[in-house]
Amino acid sequence: MSAEKNFPMNLRDTKETLLVTNADLSGSRFTDVSLHAAQFADVNLAQTEFTDINLSDANLSNVEIEDCDISGMKIHGVLVSELLRVYERKA
Repeated sequence: MSAEKNFPMNLRDTKETLLVTNADLSGSRFTDVSLHAAQFADVNLAQTEFTDINLSDANLSNVEIEDCDISGMKIHGVLVSELLRVYERKA
């Protein structure tokens, strides 16, 4: 039995709709990509890094964020670390 090798699938300069179910895309990289109107359900984003991301008009209802580095993260221009500091002081 030969060892199975996983080579990356490269999509470049294309416009495709992907329907992905019951898949492991660990280690994937998305650079200069539009995921406009994409839907994510039951997705594990542990150890995922987001840089220069536009989440305007995103529905973040029922999102839980735990054990994350929120350095520099802002909501409506306000540092989340500052919001949490004020919240914890009032609690």
